[in-house]
Amino acid sequence: MTELSLENVSVGALREVSLVVPAGQVVCLSGPSGSGKSRLLRAVADLEPHGGGISLGGTSQQDTPAHQWRSRVVMVPADSQWWFDEVGGHFPAEAGSRLPTALGFPSEVMGWSVSRLSSGERQRLALWRALALQPEALLLDEPTANLDGGSTEAIEIWLLEEIRRRRIATLWVAHDPGQIHRVADAHYRIHGTGLEPVHGSD
Repeated sequence: MTELSLENVSVGALREVSLVVPAGQVVCLSGPSGSGKSRLLRAVADLEPHGGGISLGGTSQQDTPAHQWRSRVVMVPADSQWWFDEVGGHFPAEAGSRLPTALGFPSEVMGWSVSRLSSGERQRLALWRALALQPEALLLDEPTANLDGGSTEAIEIWLLEEIRRRRIATLWVAHDPGQIHRVADAHYRIHGTGLEPVHGSD
């Protein structure tokens, strides 16, 4: 059981944030724009200086080289980054043959140019790219923001199946109450400089 634990984490305006994300569960995080949701995810991913302690399965972030930590705790930002011309350059060799049908792509997508992808297509592929890394924890920053309603629900179902099956501890930033209700095992809202639990979300 690899749980993700935050203890008295401070980053930006947030102070002494503590929560536990159990293996195979989704904890949703919501709050006003600019309240610090993305910065908190970046702190957990060891991409932002912060105070307090963060651990995964009892292993401290402070005691883990950054590249090793980020191979275990994988963040999918709202705007994904692509550094090769072709989609397939961002994936392991066998990823194309295992492409989930829920993503809605033909296997030939691995030969596509990244420049031809829409924002929604990039977002879907960024999720598969993250899962292809075999993470123990996932940090999702509004992972369906660029998708329409039908695609959103298909991706939610697929993601939840993967999270449960692989026992991935998942911290998911969301703003849509309907989505939070569908995916969250627990829900916290940023209020002022801290988090408050929102009841009735599960």
